[in-house]
Order: sequence, then C-alpha cells, then structure tokens
Amino acid sequence: MGDAPSTPRFEDALAELEGIVQRLEKGELPLEESLAAFERGIALVRSLGQRLAEVEQRVEVLLKSEAGKLVLRPMREEE
Repeated sequence: MGDAPSTPRFEDALAELEGIVQRLEKGELPLEESLAAFERGIALVRSLGQRLAEVEQRVEVLLKSEAGKLVLRPMREEE
C-alpha cells in the first residue's frame, strides 16, 4: 500500500512495542540497552500514531456522504 518494504506491518510494530515495554518494566537491562530500547519504543509510538492518523483520514473520506458532508460514526470494537 505504498509502505516502504522496510516498514513493518502495524501489528508487527505494535507487538515489538509491547515487547520493549515488557523488557523495560522488568528492569533487567543495562542502562545503555534500556536507553536504546526506550528510543526505539518512542520511534515506534510516533510511527504507529502517524499510521493511525492516516487510517483515520482514509476512513473519513470513505464515510463522506453523497452530498459531500462528512458522516462520522464511532468504530465498533469488532471493526
């Protein structure tokens, strides 16, 4: 979908972020590794946030009514 081949799937990036959080919460990493993991986690959060915003914009475009008015509706959990 236009993503660079090196861009991980959203689910994969989220799973990586969850793994980083778990490693940091354990507190067993040396300081330098903790800092590197934290920096990677921040980069993942920014990337995931940007991708969510892009998806939200695409959904809004798809939900525009025939009259050009934006019809917003909350997504159900199963969506």
